[in-house]
Amino acid sequence: MPRKETARKNDEYRWIGDFMVSVIDALWALRTELMLLAPLAAIYLWLSPLAGEDVAFVATGMVASLVLATGPSRRWVLHRLWRARLRRKWQRACADVELTNKHDSGPSVIQAEKVPVGDELTVRMFRGSSVDDLDAKAEKIAAAMGVRELRVTRSDHNAGVAKVVIVRRDSLDVPAPLTWPVADADLTSLWFSVPVGVDENGKNVSIDLPERNVLIGGEPGAGKSAAVSVLASMAALDPTVKLWLLDGKMVELAVWSKIAERTVGPSVEDAVDLLRSLQAEMNERYEHLLAEGLRKVGYGDGFPLHMVVCDELAFYLTCSDRKLRGEFSDLMRDVVSRGRAAGIIVVAATQKPAHDVIPTSLRDLFGFRWAMRCNTPQASDTILGTGWATQGFDAAKIPGAQRGVGFLHAEDQRPVKLRCYYLSDGELAEIAERAAKGRNLDLDANLEESVT
Repeated sequence: MPRKETARKNDEYRWIGDFMVSVIDALWALRTELMLLAPLAAIYLWLSPLAGEDVAFVATGMVASLVLATGPSRRWVLHRLWRARLRRKWQRACADVELTNKHDSGPSVIQAEKVPVGDELTVRMFRGSSVDDLDAKAEKIAAAMGVRELRVTRSDHNAGVAKVVIVRRDSLDVPAPLTWPVADADLTSLWFSVPVGVDENGKNVSIDLPERNVLIGGEPGAGKSAAVSVLASMAALDPTVKLWLLDGKMVELAVWSKIAERTVGPSVEDAVDLLRSLQAEMNERYEHLLAEGLRKVGYGDGFPLHMVVCDELAFYLTCSDRKLRGEFSDLMRDVVSRGRAAGIIVVAATQKPAHDVIPTSLRDLFGFRWAMRCNTPQASDTILGTGWATQGFDAAKIPGAQRGVGFLHAEDQRPVKLRCYYLSDGELAEIAERAAKGRNLDLDANLEESVT
């Protein structure tokens, strides 16, 4: 056979092969729909010879209607159809940005679920690619899919697996305040996780406070008070917790003053005296732990947790009296560093997050560091730690309209962007009243006593 004729025949066979491959690919892409239709087709084909085509058609329609009318089966079918459609859209977007293997297939979807901000996929990278390749093309894939954003996170257990959040809406940019899930509780326990806000994916963020301290910083109006209120409310609703308050403005923590062990205002001398008392309590606990052969206070040991809430930390650290300022700084550093194992939790807030106000030696002792909106990247790093702003965790870039939004940095983890839960003044007053009842206190009697 002449060479030209052989080439022509090969081209014909190649065209047929390419056509067959495209048909198989199309059928494979529609495999979910075909599998759902297969039982109906089987019923129709089985009944047609036995009862006629009309009866078979009606019976098949009745089966389909019954499946769709039943809640669990309807949800199962709709979920499978949604997942199949999302998978096809994902594969088309990956093909558009040329993130495919030699078979024109992108990262395979292992799992898909709906999340408050959109959809979340678990994908496995194809051989020869990495999660970094996917992350590098996230912006183009988002544009191809017509969505707001694509967030890619590498699996901690498998370098070839990634979590992909397809963001369709911003969970942080909502006008209504977020209601604290524990706002209506009569009692809580500070030994359990404290829900503090909602992250970018619309999921709840909780923190464990025992053996941890919290530093909150940001400019005025950024939402520091909301964060402090949530943590203080959790402590107040635990009748075993002892509250110690340092209120530089005298009004931010006033709602808790009737149930607190002790409250001081804008007096550095009184604040130093409070910290001395707390230091003495801490030393006594360590003596008991040593006698009992224990290393730290634990749940069920009979020792109540102590929470020290310090609003306007910068006020006490920058007072004009150098001796008092130094003593306050030394005592606060001692309580924060040694108090963890003794069951003492320090929550400190400041609207002046500057390195000359909050020394690094004190900041680094806080297990949780929470940066609300700041004026500069340097101020953001003063709270979170040096270098985080250059990695994208910059509280200075938070829009002014997003009150309560900030970055929460836990030890040995990357900062998490979240919006804090909010408690109104009325809700705080109700919580304080319930907290007083849980502690068998009479607020009216305490108020009358404080006035006299």
